[in-house]
Parts: sequence; structure tokens; C-alpha cells
Amino acid sequence: MVRAGAHLTGIWRKAARFWADRRGVAAIEFAFIAPILLIMYFVTMEASQAIETSKKVSRVGSMVADLVTQQTSVVKADLDAIMKIGTTTLLPYNRSAPNITITAIQVTTDPTPKVLVVWSRKVLNGAYSAGAAVNSVTTVPATLQVAGTFLIRVESGLGYKPILTWSPGDQQKIGLTSAFNNITMGETYYLRPRRGLTITCGDC
Repeated sequence: MVRAGAHLTGIWRKAARFWADRRGVAAIEFAFIAPILLIMYFVTMEASQAIETSKKVSRVGSMVADLVTQQTSVVKADLDAIMKIGTTTLLPYNRSAPNITITAIQVTTDPTPKVLVVWSRKVLNGAYSAGAAVNSVTTVPATLQVAGTFLIRVESGLGYKPILTWSPGDQQKIGLTSAFNNITMGETYYLRPRRGLTITCGDC
């Protein structure tokens, strides 16, 4: 009985020493905290990149509109070159390509003014093509719907791909969920011609 009691006492002493030993606490705490810190770091980094890219998408629209409205006439090659210049504004972001649509709009002088497409050109997924059909009806903000007005509308958009959901082969390797795989960013700008009343397109 004495030996059994001494044995139990020894076990309790070892257990007490183990419980009181704090040498591994820091390592255990780090193991719990490190993943949280890494997640916070990557989320902060991704948020800052997304905000900066969104600003650049807006800049694409304003820059393209500004370049077009400085012309008196254009052709498709001119418009494609201007949109290509706008695309480079997004660099170094290159995980997806922006979509840009340039539309020339005429507000008619009818008693009830109509808003018609004069010509349109777009780049979608890297492919250049005609935009809205000529003479098709479109819309502009009510404040811009002034009879006899000629406008250039530039719509810029981007399906932003977070770095955590992107891979060079365009296959999702890591990331949160597919809901974050393509965040839509976009902006629309309206400007009037700078050097004349209208801007013609010779082959649109």
C-alpha cells in the first residue's frame, strides 16, 4: 500500500510539474496566431491592390474619353490604338484584360429629342469589334439630354481577379470561394468634342 501510494504521489507530482511548465506556451500561441496574422496580411495586401486597380479602371475611361474628344475625325484603327493605350494604364496588373466601349452619341433636335448612336467601337476580352449599332437608341443621364448635343461615352470595365484565386494557367488553384474569383469594376464617362461640334468615324 505504501508503494502504491508513493507511486500515485509521483504521478501527481509529474502531472503538476507538466502543468506548471510554461516553456512551450509561446510556441503553441504562435502556432494559433501565425495563421491569423498571415490571413490578415494577405487580405490587407489584396484590398489595397483592388482599390488601386479600381482607380486605374476609372482612369482608363477618363483617359480614353479625353483622347477621343481631342480628335475631329477618327477611323477604327485610331480608336483601337486609343483603347490599347488605355489598357496599358492598368499595368502592372495583368490578371485580366479590361473591356472598353467608345460610343458617339447624338441627341436629336426633335420636339421630343432622341438619343441615337452615331458610331461605336469596343474591345472585349482582347478582341476589337463594332459596338452598338448605328442609329440605335441609347440613353444618357437626364442632365446631358440636351437637344443638338454630341457626346462621347466611354465605358470601362474589368473582371478583377484577386491574386489568391488566380494562377497563370487561368485555373483556380487556391482562394476563398468562386464568389471572389471575378470582382466587377467599372466606370462610365461622358465628354463633349473639344475641337468641333461632332467627331466622325470614316469606317465605323
